[in-house]
Amino acid sequence: MKDYRSVADAVAAEIRTGRLGPGDRLPPQREFARRHGIANSTATRVYRELARRGLTVGEVGRGTFVSAAPSPAGPSLTEPADSRVDLELNYPVVPEQSGLLAGGLGGLLSPDALEHALRPVGAAGTPAARETAAALLARGGWRPDPARVLFAGNGRQAISAVVSALVPPGGRMGVEEVTYPVIKAIAARLGVTLVPLAMDGSGLVPEAVEQAHRSGPLHAVYVQPTLHNPLSLTMPEDRVRRLADVLERLGIHAVEDTIWAFLRDETPPLASVAPGRTVLVDSLSKRISPGLTLGFAVVPGDVLGAVATSLRSCGWTPMPFALEAACRWQSAGTVGKLVRAKQRDAAVRQEIAGRLLADFTVRSDPHSYHCWWELPGPWRADTFVAAAARQGIAVTPAAAFGVGRSIAPNAVRLGLASPRTEVLAQALSTLAELARSAPDDLVTD
Repeated sequence: MKDYRSVADAVAAEIRTGRLGPGDRLPPQREFARRHGIANSTATRVYRELARRGLTVGEVGRGTFVSAAPSPAGPSLTEPADSRVDLELNYPVVPEQSGLLAGGLGGLLSPDALEHALRPVGAAGTPAARETAAALLARGGWRPDPARVLFAGNGRQAISAVVSALVPPGGRMGVEEVTYPVIKAIAARLGVTLVPLAMDGSGLVPEAVEQAHRSGPLHAVYVQPTLHNPLSLTMPEDRVRRLADVLERLGIHAVEDTIWAFLRDETPPLASVAPGRTVLVDSLSKRISPGLTLGFAVVPGDVLGAVATSLRSCGWTPMPFALEAACRWQSAGTVGKLVRAKQRDAAVRQEIAGRLLADFTVRSDPHSYHCWWELPGPWRADTFVAAAARQGIAVTPAAAFGVGRSIAPNAVRLGLASPRTEVLAQALSTLAELARSAPDDLVTD
């Protein structure tokens, strides 16, 4: 029998990823029960749990709707926090960031330069921009061919365009069984079926790709080989080569998400081993700043035209000002300085997390800005998330990252990048004390 909280976790994940938006109406409870194969009484508890978390609101005579905004938190386990500490969003900002970025924009604000930076630009950018992007994306001895570089407004648009070009509506795309939640929303919007692929301590298992392909052809595979979000795994070189061999043998492409890979820039990408079978996507949001975005796609020649068409037809081409700014920051060495500063900052934050959560099972990497916390019993992810929220701390439950799981792992992801280090330390200390206490509600259906 399904536990009502695991079903509530699944609905909560759909709300978090945008599959269910503010104002969307949930089905009547009896219909919901039939769809999920649960008892009517369990459906009632699911709806009650969603309302308790502030995710839904019931209207007499009309039904249950997704809330437009979270409801105020319920009674705190102790005293309520004065402000919310966000360990869900994960945007690294270092103290020197604004000064470095401002210094690199001085010449761009002259009339001639600004006029050039505001002219329309297509997905292919300019020859100079492609050369600069190739230098920016280079790592581990690999440097992409500038002729294969395309640009998007941001990283999510780059991923969407690539998936749209590679996978037809109704097609199947393999994805790590625990993955970046946005790929689930992108797949749902494009009508793509995600096929969960097994993982182990080294990341995606290449043989799982072959097994899934035999049961029904895969059109592509989405993978995060370096600093996987949320598990912080980095695939070893032999694993990357085995995956490359599988892709070549099956004749399918991988969508390699390298958004966080700049933190381990000594590690070459999958695209360096399988250049003809890998579309590498990246962006500036983590590397530089979330406020001025630009996405990249390094695309093999056989699908270059299809990805470019997808970018143009969906209006996902880059903003020319962002493209010009990125080129200037790269040429001036600003990007490199920011990368090194954020690598140092991530190491400091991991040291804080490792020290304060040393008594628990936490999976991470010294270079990463996030960690995966396997919660101690009798805590469950949903009750822990709710209890943390009552302390003014937002964390992400494992259900948001799962693909094809009936029961999500009993874990949460902690994003370490956004708060100031002293605020992060206090928040992690509070969470550690919370995990050592007993949850106030262990009722199961």
